[in-house]
Amino acid sequence: MAKNLLLEIGLEEMPAHVVWPSIKQLEEKVSKFLTENSLTFESIETFSTPRRLAIRVTNIPDRQEDVQEEVKGPAKKIAQDAEGNWSKAAEGFVRGQGLTTDAITFRELNGVEYVYVTKYIHGKESKEVLTGLLDVVKGLNFPTMTHWGDTMFEYIRPIHWIVALLDDEVIPFELLDVQTGRTTEGHRFLGDQVELTEPSEYEGKLEEQFVIADAHKRQQMIVSQIEEIAEKNNWVIDLDTDLLEEVTNLVEYPTAFVGEFEERFLSVPEEVLVTSMKEHQRYFEVRNQAGMLLPHFISVRNGNSVKLDNVIKGNQKVLAARLEDGEFFFEEDKKLSIEECVEKLKNVTFHEKIGSMYEKMQRVGVIAKVIGERVGLDQAELIDLQRASEIYKFDLVTNMVGEFPELQGIMGEKYALLKGERPAVATAVREHYLPISAEGDLPQTPIGAVLAIADKIDSVLGFFAVGMIPSGSNDPYALRRQTYGIVRIVEAQGWTFPFTDMQGAIVDAINEDVLDYGVHFNRDQKEFIEFFKGRMRQRLQINNVRHDIIDAVVDSSQDDLVQIFRTAQIFDQHVTDEHFKEAMEALTRVINLTKKMNPATITYKVDPKLFENDSEQELYEAVKEASDEFANQSMAENYQTLTNLRPVIERYFNATMIMVEDEKVRDNRLNQLAIVARMANALASIDKIITK
Repeated sequence: MAKNLLLEIGLEEMPAHVVWPSIKQLEEKVSKFLTENSLTFESIETFSTPRRLAIRVTNIPDRQEDVQEEVKGPAKKIAQDAEGNWSKAAEGFVRGQGLTTDAITFRELNGVEYVYVTKYIHGKESKEVLTGLLDVVKGLNFPTMTHWGDTMFEYIRPIHWIVALLDDEVIPFELLDVQTGRTTEGHRFLGDQVELTEPSEYEGKLEEQFVIADAHKRQQMIVSQIEEIAEKNNWVIDLDTDLLEEVTNLVEYPTAFVGEFEERFLSVPEEVLVTSMKEHQRYFEVRNQAGMLLPHFISVRNGNSVKLDNVIKGNQKVLAARLEDGEFFFEEDKKLSIEECVEKLKNVTFHEKIGSMYEKMQRVGVIAKVIGERVGLDQAELIDLQRASEIYKFDLVTNMVGEFPELQGIMGEKYALLKGERPAVATAVREHYLPISAEGDLPQTPIGAVLAIADKIDSVLGFFAVGMIPSGSNDPYALRRQTYGIVRIVEAQGWTFPFTDMQGAIVDAINEDVLDYGVHFNRDQKEFIEFFKGRMRQRLQINNVRHDIIDAVVDSSQDDLVQIFRTAQIFDQHVTDEHFKEAMEALTRVINLTKKMNPATITYKVDPKLFENDSEQELYEAVKEASDEFANQSMAENYQTLTNLRPVIERYFNATMIMVEDEKVRDNRLNQLAIVARMANALASIDKIITK
């Protein structure tokens, strides 16, 4: 008879961001445990709140199935002597399987006879097997851990109870001093303990005690309540996904309510108000139909509507204090000049081994000039870029950013405009932080994009210069994310960006300047180039480009990031072409032959007088035409030019022996192929493309 399992871990309140990853982990570990222990099941349901992680598994059998297993032992010549007596090896083998020598049979395998026994394993009762869930509970991993009492056992929070039921039976096991049972806890303030008879009662009995155990149901309650408030008042509420998830995992029984703040605070930049509400208080901001911020907020209480007025007043009081701080900081910051703030950055350390924030800005100014000129900014843009690079970190020493670090860059733009900076400069101050996450928003202006790249390149080159290179998963300064941001910005802007040459020019510009910038960059940084290529691979993988095509384009002699990405797209689009395989194989054969050349003999010069057949002349003429066109064509056209050489190359190989004894003829033919290989390698390392 099939049974249902309920496992609930009762805890002190967990951080909201831990709840959903933890319940997913519990689901995966329980599923794996059941599979490994030969217990089938129909479905797994998950339940989670700040105080509990629970799963319910349906239709588990009473016991494991009996298993019949054929076990191979030693060879017959080892198991028996000439008279047919069993050796100690044979007796030890069957004893280890819980059998006697009477169970032995022989079976031939690859011409040799071996001992075999048939082992019958009787399945255990499910209740006995499920006591092993103790290891599942203990085996959960969390980003932060704590231990309590006088034990060294660590968990996300102290465990207060564990429910483990198989239908109406308790599955017995113990963790520290917590014994499994059938009693769970209701809401911390509104509910009581609940005794469960069997798993199907779980959600219903908890809801009676003001706990909505189903996280998706709890979230939908929050959404419905907020939508009802919005409709009633003709408001627009942005149900930010991250904030909604966090609020869902902060409460067990949600009740949404409206609070308000004084209209005078609307004179403060709305980013300050929204950050105060959203990041610090977990409130949803309220707007009218035109998108203007209103002096209201929506919050969610962990409880019912009893004495809700007191809750509203308390939340309004807390928010008012934060907004008063924001208002005060804003007024005080307006008294500061940008020059004062920049001067203070001399005393702000970027990193003890790399220098101050002021020195970083000085380096970034040099780097931005190199990049700006190379990507084609006009003179007016270069002037704005120079000004932006001189001030772009100034808001770090303002009162507002000191209180609300999330607003760095944002307040820089606001204050820059207030102080009369040109809009392009102010925008660049905000955009240089972008993207703030791997796939976050990118700078939209050319000046902002160049400044963002320059700032990130300075960080990466600086840390590499002092030997602080990320290894494994260790990347405390987010250098991978910053480099990936550079790749994304260049890709989006479509700039010519030969990264090796660009890196060299930047290093030279910093190291040759007479000013002391706090750190000198390394000229020969193969590690940096490989690191950069790694982020390019990451970007192409996210775009679902085949791994062999990624290897081919990233490892080519092509050095321009955007061209590499375009080439990857071209190959990805053509892999299903009728003659793709044959074209790649022909070009790979050319490349492999040229790898055998002595570098001293590579001249890329071909003497037609040494030709011995028509196919050589045909290839010579075709390659000359192709190479004449190559430098002036797009990557797509160059791809087509190379693949069009396929039939000519095939005829050439069919009619021509390359590695002949005559040295002049051999080198002449290899140089002909070297020209083809050079064009191919400018596109991609074609020999890395898999055609099987």
